[in-house]
Amino acid sequence: MTEETDWEELQTLAQDVLESGAPLELTEPTRALLSRTAKQVAISQQDAEDALRSLPAATSLLREIRQRIRDGSRRRGKALSQAYRLQEKGDFTGAQQIMRDVLAVEVVPFYREQAKITLENMGGLAEVLATGRLNPDLDDRPQLAVLAQRVQQGHALEPTDDLCALLRRTAPTAAISKAEIEEALKSPEGAEALMGMILSRFRESQDRFLRSMYRMTSLRDAGDLEGARQQMRDVLTVEIVPQYRRMAEEQLRGLDNLSSES
Repeated sequence: MTEETDWEELQTLAQDVLESGAPLELTEPTRALLSRTAKQVAISQQDAEDALRSLPAATSLLREIRQRIRDGSRRRGKALSQAYRLQEKGDFTGAQQIMRDVLAVEVVPFYREQAKITLENMGGLAEVLATGRLNPDLDDRPQLAVLAQRVQQGHALEPTDDLCALLRRTAPTAAISKAEIEEALKSPEGAEALMGMILSRFRESQDRFLRSMYRMTSLRDAGDLEGARQQMRDVLTVEIVPQYRRMAEEQLRGLDNLSSES
């Protein structure tokens, strides 16, 4: 069992018991679930075993496990939002400090590991910003964004072999043709323009998709499935970035399934 599947099951149990008032039945599967998830949120085995000796204590254990998961999720989401805003401004010191602050208080191993990974990645991107040298262990697009920040700071973009290879990998994901790529890579100015086009297309696509998702979910929840579907159709009418086309198509299929079930 992984945290993801265990936590989904735990959340369902907590909803039934703590919100809907269903009795907590300490069956063997329920005991096993509470024991596993207690460990996953840094509750000792002894404390979990003690709690499972009575219904009131087991109910309190369930509540504490759910609360730690909720707190960790909210803390991580808030920290990432703040850190990424600072990162976009080039303030990697501030962004990294936010993740260190998370690590100072987080007890759930899964969320601690995620914070460590984010902190390590930010450190790598900070190095790219300072030196202009790409890191093969980091994702492509965040490095492009950092290189764009370097250009804004007045540094010249050097079309090294590594950078040209990165642009050749990422440009097709922004629906840029091979011919356009090779033409752009003939000069530093063209490489810089190509980098800006890639980043701009992804920003525009993300903004478009998120706006449409907001409208789509509102219409879906109001029972207007046709209006919800139209939001995704409108995205597909103009969207050229393959990733966001696939996401819109997946949403449209999900709405079609809802319509056939109703």
